[in-house]
Amino acid sequence: MWQIDSRIQHYAWGSRTAIPQMLGATADGRPWAEAWYGAHPAAPSTVPDGRTLDEVIAQDPQGRLGEVTARAFDERLPYLLKIIAPEQPLSLQVHPSREHAVESFAAERAAGLPLDSPLRNYRDDNHKPEMLVALTDFTALCGFRTPRRAASMLQGLGTELTDRLHRLLLESPNAHGMRAAFRALITGPVRPDPAVVTEVVAACRERLEQGRSPSPRIDRIVSFLAEHHPGDPGVVAALLLNPVSLQPGEALFVPDGTLHAYLRGTGLEIMASSDNVLRAGLTRKKVDAEEMLQCVSVAAAPPMRVAPEHQNETTDAFYAPVDDFELSLTTLEGPAADGSLHRVPGSGPRIVLGLEGVLTVEAGGAEHELGPGQAVFVGADEGPLRARGHGRLAQASVP
Repeated sequence: MWQIDSRIQHYAWGSRTAIPQMLGATADGRPWAEAWYGAHPAAPSTVPDGRTLDEVIAQDPQGRLGEVTARAFDERLPYLLKIIAPEQPLSLQVHPSREHAVESFAAERAAGLPLDSPLRNYRDDNHKPEMLVALTDFTALCGFRTPRRAASMLQGLGTELTDRLHRLLLESPNAHGMRAAFRALITGPVRPDPAVVTEVVAACRERLEQGRSPSPRIDRIVSFLAEHHPGDPGVVAALLLNPVSLQPGEALFVPDGTLHAYLRGTGLEIMASSDNVLRAGLTRKKVDAEEMLQCVSVAAAPPMRVAPEHQNETTDAFYAPVDDFELSLTTLEGPAADGSLHRVPGSGPRIVLGLEGVLTVEAGGAEHELGPGQAVFVGADEGPLRARGHGRLAQASVP
């Protein structure tokens, strides 16, 4: 069992207080957007002797990961665990499939682009499906509405842009029509200018005030996005997407190819170990609309909510439809009925993260105390995990 630290990412959209409060750290005025726990080469966690987690795993991949996981994932930890705390909207984004990431990463490497080059789209050769479990109320946009439902969001706004998008969706109420409407918002010469976007925002605010909005929630989101990204066409794209509201303990799965944007809240996020993000808007970072359109799915689909499975009296598990990761939450309120430590279901390479209270975890004959934001890596060769105390922990593992 190795104690591991978090790697803080100070992206502009992050909360200045949520993660510092959870970690018991001093807020420093900067946005604390994400705390990473894992072995991704861009920001691997470290252990007390100064080694990075990927170095620890590389010294004995069969033991640390288990034979099956080591073989399936090229001797690399296949997931990355994060605490994420957006206070402002994240970019409107999509993640590539594994096949597309492998090909595109190889092409950029062959072109001689350094990993930190601003011209790069791909930081690694992996896909990035992800699952978010809300720790507070959390809002997001995720996936396209049906064309007819999206058309109803546009109807009656009375602007030239929304009338044009409305006609596109009525004439082709299918994936082709949706792709055309989305392309009209984000690409090249047809991309609307800021004044046109501002006109749509004003129309959404007006119908909301007049009580004639078909979706007050989406009109409020349009206004919220416009406050942070005035004139960005991604603001109008929100009218084509599903709004999502999560309460604490609820989970959302985002597959490869699904257009999404997290808006506000604090959550626990687990994903395939990748940092590949293709952006369509709502950001000051690189936007490559044509590359993003190669990866995005415009098929209408409701947001994929993941219901927890009750594993035992203390643990609920969230199973995503991927081979890279799964996540469980364990809540303890004292010793087991017989006075022993509680068994925490799971096996293989695990990252165990304290969320609330103080808990002691034990595996392979070693013990470690976890407070909020503190974490350990438990190797596959260390056997079952047990815990005691009062509090809550999260466990990331491999199916």
